[in-house]
Amino acid sequence: MFDRLSDKLTGAFQKLMGRGRVSEVDLKNTLREVRLALLEADVNYQVVNDFLATVEKRSLGVQITASLTPSQEVIKIVYEELRDLMGGSAQALTLDGRSPASLMLVGLQGSGKTTTAGKLACYLKKQGRRPFLVPADVNRPAAIIQLTRLAEEAGVPVFPSTIDMNPVDIAVNSLTAASAAGCDVAIIDTAGRLTINDELMEELSQIKNSTLAREILLVADAMTGQEAVNIAQAFNERIGLTGLILSKTEGDARGGAAMSIKAVVGQPLKFIGTGEKLDALDTFHPNRVASKILGMGDIEGLLDKARVAIDEKEARLLAKKMQKGEFTLSDFQKQIHQIKNMGSIESLIGMIPGLGKLKKLRDASPDEKELKKIEAIIDSMTCGERADPTIIDASRRKRIAHGSGTVVTDVNKLLKNFTEIRKMMQRFTKGDRLSLKNFIR
Repeated sequence: MFDRLSDKLTGAFQKLMGRGRVSEVDLKNTLREVRLALLEADVNYQVVNDFLATVEKRSLGVQITASLTPSQEVIKIVYEELRDLMGGSAQALTLDGRSPASLMLVGLQGSGKTTTAGKLACYLKKQGRRPFLVPADVNRPAAIIQLTRLAEEAGVPVFPSTIDMNPVDIAVNSLTAASAAGCDVAIIDTAGRLTINDELMEELSQIKNSTLAREILLVADAMTGQEAVNIAQAFNERIGLTGLILSKTEGDARGGAAMSIKAVVGQPLKFIGTGEKLDALDTFHPNRVASKILGMGDIEGLLDKARVAIDEKEARLLAKKMQKGEFTLSDFQKQIHQIKNMGSIESLIGMIPGLGKLKKLRDASPDEKELKKIEAIIDSMTCGERADPTIIDASRRKRIAHGSGTVVTDVNKLLKNFTEIRKMMQRFTKGDRLSLKNFIR
């Protein structure tokens, strides 16, 4: 979502690097480029003006520390102001008090509320909560069916709503049902409209008051840019929001809404939807996003993904195999699965400081199709071939290529790359013992 903005900003600040001092003219020229980059990213005009005025004021009177150069001091100020602009730190859900807690998802039709309800249920389940899904959108019959299927996929209970029921009654009765099911959070998927109207707001207000909702989260489509901010402002004024979720950020969104919402609406962005799968909902960390925008990576985010994707016991076993030179194609395939669970290669590269700036590296990274091809080739091998690739002669390579729907050159390429990877791992583990246990903690 922030790739284009990041490229523009890093290009602007690159002109300051290496200078012994940053003059007022240098600063104004750089901030002019920053202004254009932010406006191009669809950040609110007034937000941009206020942001740059603060950066300029702080930068002109900055005291240079011993560990930083003048240009680094300016970048540090920009980072701090970007972080604060987006909320400063991640904001947790407030679900304490009576159980089950009521959490409402609101928004316009097509914003992705129902899918987000399923994602939020998965997120809370991983946090040790016991979520209960509530289909309260009776205007769109497919919404009840969709949420029921998502509940089944997520492995959580769902209230048996029907289209002839009153939405307020559904919400109230769902709390009793959630309590009976041993659940502590009721996620209410409310109805949407194509536009904001009094009928919708009255219905949402009644649900809010009847259930004593602890969280009222607006789901807004990131692809709509500043319109998402305008919608959030309207909902906040009419019913009062506690936070926002930006959906569809994996698309061609420019990031302006994420950067403007807190300043304009006064409510924090709590989550962002990063894909179609149920686990594609991430906590919004302003500090990490600010760091990534400025090309400084997101090591904390990378470690979070690693902790989820990498099994500690399996990691220790793999480390021992590497040390002994027993790393097999089956182990290699497991690593591919874990990498895919962490997200796209491009997104992982963007989290590593410095690498995100290297367009050549991003373009050269393998895509999902390439990884699927590698998995298909390994799946077409026998157990013996995976354990000892040296036995794979010309006839076996033809058979593997035919079975995987690839060509012999693809098989040859995989075997050659695997041999190089295994050699590299052996050299690394001999020189400096690999401690994946420490890495994933």
